[in-house]
Amino acid sequence: MRKTLAIALMLTASLGLAACDKKSEDKAQDANQHAQDAQKSMSEAQDKVNEAAKENADAAKAQAESNKAAAQEQSKEATGS
Repeated sequence: MRKTLAIALMLTASLGLAACDKKSEDKAQDANQHAQDAQKSMSEAQDKVNEAAKENADAAKAQAESNKAAAQEQSKEATGS
């Protein structure tokens, strides 16, 4: 009788642990999925930052060229007058 009761208790305990373990595995998988999604979002954000920096550099270059052309034009007007 004691042996049967002990086996029943061990079976119940192992099933209980298996059920709990399953939930923690699901939570771990969800956490991994969220971490992957966050990494993807961070990567996309970094790409946008890089594009913005490139556009900023291009705009600064265009502004410098515009300033240079304006200075040359003023120089021609000053010497031509």
